[in-house]
Amino acid sequence: MRELGGRLNAPQNLVSYHLGKLRAAEMVKMRRSSADGRDAYYSVDLARCRELLAQSGAALHPGLALHADVPGTAAAQGATSVLFACTGNSARSQMAEALFAQMGGASMRAVSAGSHPKPLHSNAVRVLERRGIDISGRRSKHLDEFSGSQFDYVVTLCDRVREVCPEFQGHPRVIHWSLADPAIDGKNDDETFPLFEELAAELESRLEFLIELIKQDLKNGERT
Repeated sequence: MRELGGRLNAPQNLVSYHLGKLRAAEMVKMRRSSADGRDAYYSVDLARCRELLAQSGAALHPGLALHADVPGTAAAQGATSVLFACTGNSARSQMAEALFAQMGGASMRAVSAGSHPKPLHSNAVRVLERRGIDISGRRSKHLDEFSGSQFDYVVTLCDRVREVCPEFQGHPRVIHWSLADPAIDGKNDDETFPLFEELAAELESRLEFLIELIKQDLKNGERT
């Protein structure tokens, strides 16, 4: 809240009021930081915003209706490299890497790593198998393996890794997605599988918009 108020140069009560309105309209989501539980992360539901914009345009005039492109059909002009990072590199970042490769096409390259790598989670493998992606042979990697690498974008997927993610060469654009870990201690794979399905759907939505952002950056000459 303080960070938003500072960026908007607005008092906290005003920011809180508008966030409440946006959350009521299901345009903004909020979750507590998994790092310390004190910070709150707000994220815009871009798919919901697109839906509302389309409805508003069509209500004014049929010619103003928005027509969304099918995700992943247009290739970006130029190679783009993205690093997806989370704590364990066992689920969130591995799934993001694989889905990005499927949706972005050959001109977009992705890798993933973690600050404290753990073995690849079986549910991550199962969920992606349903989407025609096989990651069963992949291994978890430490962020240190890419210390000398250069990326165009670095996407942190959990709050803990955001605090410890190193700086990379070339001043990549850094993006943070605060996503809950679908693997819950004390729960077996069958019990947590629906959470992995929800994560995959969330990643597909976010990645669609990330790919469009990359395309616009390339078009505008911001990334070469």
